[in-house]
Amino acid sequence: MAGTGTPDGSLPLVPPLPRGRLRRARWAVALVFLIHGSVTGNFATRIPWIQDHTGISPGQLGLALAFPAIGASLAMPLAGRISHRFGARTALRGLLALWTLSLVLPALSPGLYALCPALLVYGAASGTADVAMNALGVETEDRLGRPIMSGLHGMWSAGALLGSAAGTLAAHAGWDARLHLAGAALVLTLLGVAACQGVLDLRSAPEEHPPPRFALPPKSAVIIGAIGFCAVFAEGAGLDWSAVYLRDRLGTDAGLAAASTTAFSCTMAAARLAGDKVVARFGAVRTVRAGGVLAAAGGLLIVAARHPVTAMAGFGLIGLGIAVVVPLAFAAAGRSGPAPSQAIAGVATITYTSGLIAPSAIGGIAQASSLTVSFALVTALACGLVVGARVLAVPARRASGGAPAVAGDLERS
Repeated sequence: MAGTGTPDGSLPLVPPLPRGRLRRARWAVALVFLIHGSVTGNFATRIPWIQDHTGISPGQLGLALAFPAIGASLAMPLAGRISHRFGARTALRGLLALWTLSLVLPALSPGLYALCPALLVYGAASGTADVAMNALGVETEDRLGRPIMSGLHGMWSAGALLGSAAGTLAAHAGWDARLHLAGAALVLTLLGVAACQGVLDLRSAPEEHPPPRFALPPKSAVIIGAIGFCAVFAEGAGLDWSAVYLRDRLGTDAGLAAASTTAFSCTMAAARLAGDKVVARFGAVRTVRAGGVLAAAGGLLIVAARHPVTAMAGFGLIGLGIAVVVPLAFAAAGRSGPAPSQAIAGVATITYTSGLIAPSAIGGIAQASSLTVSFALVTALACGLVVGARVLAVPARRASGGAPAVAGDLERS
């Protein structure tokens, strides 16, 4: 769906669409984000069942859980080519259906050697659908002329919470994960097909060359991805290690420690849902700089904490501070050059890599020194958001009443 630049080198204009059509497209892509997050939430709650069912050790489980990120990183560059070949709406419909249906694969695996390729496919489906829906989100935002990406990622977080709630209820009821995940996959697939009918149908011009199957991300995406890396590293540290930190470092009981993880997730979801108004008021750069200050302050509170409440406040500040960074990184990548899908895929690959290495890096540093030192690193990365925020200052494509401005991107009614 990539367009070409204008003769003066600026980003191309975006053709106008009826406001009612744009509002419907916005809510349709928001539902897509919600569905994508719901798959993740359902799967995460049944990991213990899958471990018991396959009879694998914790170390083997850790190895298997690396495969979704590997699959996503390998497959993400293909998303742009698929969208170019089939059009944005058809591509997203197919990729989202592949993602929702792949939810059942891990539960069907009898052992480690089947689980690893199942999770590879699961991750590849997740990554390609992720790139396609973010590219459509950026296009929809450009046409609306106001920020929506933070809210879209807030919908993803809300979907993950809903999926986690459904999975928790299923696990509490003792349901076989194969039945639970098959039922969830069916429902989410049907919802996804319906939601995709309302998104923008962007198509590439016949003369436009398709993006390469695999290519290194452009330099702009690498620089923007570094900002996303810092945010996702902090997010992974907060999600995976907040409960452990409170339990092991501060002697908190298991119930309160677990509640800190839930609170962290809720803080991020709420901040993302409200983030578009903040970005519209202050701009991406100032918002991310302020977020970096909040996240760094949160990290300092955690490092200095002597009481669980102080540490929980610190985790809350980290969640609040980093919430809008990844949505803004995707939005900036989509506007950073003539190949939005390729740039978004590059940023997504970098952020996935951060999510992959963050938990193990925190654990390795803690093993070598302490969890306090681990979160000192998180604090330093949060400071990186303050320093590097200006790379997100990429101009949006302008609306135009003239000819189609993003060459080859045509809305088909």
